[in-house]
Amino acid sequence: EVQLAESGGGLVQAGGSLRLSCAASEFIFGDYVIGWFRQAPGMGREEVSCIDKRDDSTWYAEHVKGRFTISRDNAKNTVDLQMNSLKPEDTAVYYCAIYRGYGCYYPNFADNGSWGHGTQVTVSA
Repeated sequence: EVQLAESGGGLVQAGGSLRLSCAASEFIFGDYVIGWFRQAPGMGREEVSCIDKRDDSTWYAEHVKGRFTISRDNAKNTVDLQMNSLKPEDTAVYYCAIYRGYGCYYPNFADNGSWGHGTQVTVSA
């Protein structure tokens, strides 16, 4: 089973930027969706953004549209999340996950996906 590892988290001031990277332990064959999710303290895990390998279609949660950009780097075997104009409410542990189905719906990833261990993003006011 492929293993995922997130990197790039850290502490940043509001308005700043971070770039998260999700690296796979091996080349991933077949079709899949890779998603970024986040979990703030005391909250449930929620979708942030996903990219479908089949056609590179992307999906974003409403509250990150226009600020976050998801992309695949085939040469590096990574999926990155560029986060701009960060807000304190973006503070959370960010996870990447892979799912062999369709769509960007957390319950599907939770039940059938493979997950990384997460990276902390903290945005100070």
